[in-house]
Amino acid sequence: MSEGTTHPAVIGRFFEEFTVGDVFQHGIGRTISEADSTWFTQLTGNTNQNHFNAHFAASNPITGGRVIVNSGLTVALVLGLSVLDMSQNAIANLGWSRIELRHPVYIGDTLYAESKVVETRRSKSREYAGIITMHTRGLNQDGKIVVWWERAVMIPTRASGIAQNYFPVTTEEWE
Repeated sequence: MSEGTTHPAVIGRFFEEFTVGDVFQHGIGRTISEADSTWFTQLTGNTNQNHFNAHFAASNPITGGRVIVNSGLTVALVLGLSVLDMSQNAIANLGWSRIELRHPVYIGDTLYAESKVVETRRSKSREYAGIITMHTRGLNQDGKIVVWWERAVMIPTRASGIAQNYFPVTTEEWE
C-alpha cells in the first residue's frame, strides 16, 4: 500500500487570511421547521403569540397573518451559518454594533448567510491576535435580506499556535 499525504485537522481562518473587502458566502443553508421555531420560542420563554399561535398571528398585518419565526432564532441561525468562515477560531466575540431585522422570516423559509470584511487591525493588547470587523447578512431563499449586523471578533494569528495542532497523536499504525 502506498503512503499518502496526511492532511491535518484544520478548520477556520486566522487573522492574516482576512482582507478588507472580501465577501464570504457561507456554504450551508438551513430551512427552519415548525419544530425549530416552537422549540426555540419555548427555550427562551418568549411569550409573544405571533411565534406560536396561528389564530392570534392571523390578525397581524406586518406578518401577513402568518406565524413568524422568533427573531432570536433568526439571529442565532445566521450567526451559526457564518461561524466556520468568520469566527471558528475566534478567541473572543467582541460584540455587535447593531442588528437590523429587515424582513419577516416564516416557518419553511431557508436562510443563508454571507459576510463582508470591513476592517482588520492588530490587537493593541494581545500581540498574538487581530480584530476583524464584518458585516453579516442573512438572506432567505428569495434573496431578501432578513437580518443584517456589524460584528467584531478577536482572531488569533497563525504564528500564535492557537486553534492548531489539537488532533491527538497515535502510536498505532494503519491496518
